[in-house]
Amino acid sequence: MADDIASPQDRGDLKRALGPIHLISLGIGGIIGAGIFVLTGQAAATFAGPGVVFSFAIAGFGCLFAGLCYSEFAGMIPVAGSAYTYTYATLGPLIAWIIGWNLVLEYLAGASTVAVGWSGYFNDFLLHIGLPMPAIFNGAPIALQGFNHFVLTGSIINLPAVILIAFITTVLVIGVTASANFNNAMVAIKLTIVLMVIFACYSYIVPANHVPFVPPSQGAVGHFGWTGVFRATGVLFFSYIGFDAVSVAAQEAKNPQRDIPLGMLGSLLICTALYMAMSYVLTGIANYQTLDVAHPVSKAVEALPGTRWLTQYVNLGAIVGLASVVLVLLLAQSRIFFAMGRDGMIPPTFHVIHPRFRTPYKGSIITGIFCAVLAGFLPLDILGQLVSIGTLAAFAIVCAGVMVLRKRAPEAKRPFRTPLVWVTAPAGIFMCGFMMVFLPLDTWLRLAVWTAIGLAFYFVYSVKHVRQNRYTLN
Repeated sequence: MADDIASPQDRGDLKRALGPIHLISLGIGGIIGAGIFVLTGQAAATFAGPGVVFSFAIAGFGCLFAGLCYSEFAGMIPVAGSAYTYTYATLGPLIAWIIGWNLVLEYLAGASTVAVGWSGYFNDFLLHIGLPMPAIFNGAPIALQGFNHFVLTGSIINLPAVILIAFITTVLVIGVTASANFNNAMVAIKLTIVLMVIFACYSYIVPANHVPFVPPSQGAVGHFGWTGVFRATGVLFFSYIGFDAVSVAAQEAKNPQRDIPLGMLGSLLICTALYMAMSYVLTGIANYQTLDVAHPVSKAVEALPGTRWLTQYVNLGAIVGLASVVLVLLLAQSRIFFAMGRDGMIPPTFHVIHPRFRTPYKGSIITGIFCAVLAGFLPLDILGQLVSIGTLAAFAIVCAGVMVLRKRAPEAKRPFRTPLVWVTAPAGIFMCGFMMVFLPLDTWLRLAVWTAIGLAFYFVYSVKHVRQNRYTLN
């Protein structure tokens, strides 16, 4: 039963304060960010042309399969931990460790990467108001060229990114309600701005910019043509990272069996529709070949005489939107560490709850410190490329875990059942594998190195401390 699967000592640790609106907002806050403000233009210019609309649809479709599988698990195991906890309950601690280690790529490395993107928009905002940030404080001291060649940049630290992470970490320590309310406000602002852009620019679409909708192949696999659409899908998958963070908050949801599926699937459907609409409008008002810039939306809007007034709002939306993504990813990472500390996978410090705020404050602070170091001092090319492949691997294993649990515990209570599970789950695995295949070889090599480091930690520390038979499935 569900109560058997959720370990008794887990109940009541964290404050249950989140309703369905909070959870949908949490999902939207995690999803809408770099994907809509940065990656849309770059994917169109480099890989798919206007066909990037199809790329978003395919990526969203793949996430839908995974989301349906997540939803079944979230109802059965309404505790913190997301894919890590689900895997522990079905496939055991070793596979769960690999998933938890990969989720560090999704949440911690992802938050660091997005914080650096936020810093770029913030620096541009300061420049426009006449308060430019000194160059020594607006970037990492080293940069990555090629697979393993590092060069000095002349900067000392990416100070805006570090300050953002410190502020968000403070909000997370104070409490999940404060975090959720802060996220709700940021989501309301960025949704308003996204809708303003879509509706204000729609009448300026030039039909010729959409012809051909999928540009012909330029000879190289992944550069226009349908292989380009598929290649863009793997890149744009980064845009959807965050919807699964809703499941991480299961132990803080008032009614997780009902509200977690609503939060995940609701936010995923809303954001897919917005992504497709924005990419259609963006490639319609500007030639896709001009969009390979760090701020494609504001550039395209500024080029139209009738919509130049929107430019500053777009920049504001990017700043607010990326900040909310960092908040959601850091919240998710601290809850993953909370679950892993609970199970003995990592030191128990990560499982300590603040007596007043009822948050895993030590884990949040440690997570914030690591994130600040990554964002402030290290080149994130290597981490950014790993985020998508680590997340896709986690999604695929969740889909497999649902099928395993249907066999191992067929009578367990399932408040939400994945529809057509023997079709949906394999389709989810296929879609995740499909997107992984189109990622570059360097990404696979780095994933292998990352996994080797994780396995070394597991066999040195985790295997000696892990709590076996953590969940009962009958």
